[in-house]
Amino acid sequence: MEAERIGVGKIIGIHGVRGDVKVLPLTDFPERFRPGTRLILEQESAKGREKRTFPVTVISARPSKGNLILKLAEINDADQAGAVRGATLKVEPWEVEPLPEGHYYIYQLLGSRVYTTGGEFLGTLQDILVTGANDVYVVRNEEAGEILIPALKTVVRQVDLARKEIRVELPPGLRD
Repeated sequence: MEAERIGVGKIIGIHGVRGDVKVLPLTDFPERFRPGTRLILEQESAKGREKRTFPVTVISARPSKGNLILKLAEINDADQAGAVRGATLKVEPWEVEPLPEGHYYIYQLLGSRVYTTGGEFLGTLQDILVTGANDVYVVRNEEAGEILIPALKTVVRQVDLARKEIRVELPPGLRD
């Protein structure tokens, strides 16, 4: 099974006539767009049936109102830039920026089986809600339904990426 590429930016527009593209960063590491970086541009056809992918190289990057303006070596004019509007810039999973110990990317956690510290199966991690205070794990189980678990160190006790398992200690009253 081929590993899924990770989106790090979405092309949301063009900038100027020389082919610069406006990119919405999908990463907490905007420095990943430094000159010389190779990315994979992935674009779905208008009907979403086919994907077109090709490598691109960052020549320059600069911030602009919460977005980035990128010059890519393979895009040389406004027409070419307009043709890739809506495309996603991706990297291979092994190219993501390293995180500090105890921190994980969302894609690494999704699909994990979630258990209490006592071994009770709660369900599968289906989604992660990113809130201002702390993330919230959306765990679904066909029999028990959905449970929302705060992603706090006092609650999430163990993450085993190799086994795709998470152990949690539920706060009193969470399931009531």
